[in-house]
Amino acid sequence: RIPVPVRDFTAPANMIVIRSFDVNKPGAEVDDIQGGVAGGSILQGVLKVGQEIEVRPGIVSKDAEGKIKCTPISSRIVSLFAEQNHLQYAVPGGLIGVGTTVDPTLTRADRLVGQVLGEVGKLPRVFTELEVNFFLLRRLLGVRTQGSEKQGKVAKLSKAEVLMLNIGSMCTGARVVAVKSDLAKLQLTSPVCTKEGEKVALSRRVEKHWRLIGWGQIQAGVQLMD
Repeated sequence: RIPVPVRDFTAPANMIVIRSFDVNKPGAEVDDIQGGVAGGSILQGVLKVGQEIEVRPGIVSKDAEGKIKCTPISSRIVSLFAEQNHLQYAVPGGLIGVGTTVDPTLTRADRLVGQVLGEVGKLPRVFTELEVNFFLLRRLLGVRTQGSEKQGKVAKLSKAEVLMLNIGSMCTGARVVAVKSDLAKLQLTSPVCTKEGEKVALSRRVEKHWRLIGWGQIQAGVQLMD
């Protein structure tokens, strides 16, 4: 039996977004347009209808010098759903739909996937580089082998190779900047809202498919200044 994790209701609300959509039908009148909806799991804290929230990293853009900058999306919760039930407040565990006042174009077609939604000013920081303490698997998973041929060994990480990182619900590319024993410095292709101690999954391109090669834990990182 898997034990039920300890739920922290008193901590600041924090929810990972695993899907987002626009609930408006084509041709809806301006007065009838509803804000975007985000769906996901609350990790800690409690979300209430009417609460002010923010979504990070939010809108990612580049300035004139080519530097990445993020603008968190500020909003308010107008409705909460679980299955078909309207809620007044939502607690950790299960999947929750959060109706907001965000412009539906920002939430349509899963555009908010991988972002973190929560209490204003209390969300984790946004990183562009991570230092990860990693562990590699001994053998490759999910690769076809002929007859009695052994499964391929996982090669060590090499400098400048590109990996795929899964952090929470965020999936991003990462370039290996440096490797030292079981520590790797990774430069992310898109900024991620996360914190030290968070677990990550590492995948490598093998025969045109991304294959899981190991996992790691975030030790430190380079933050993106708001």
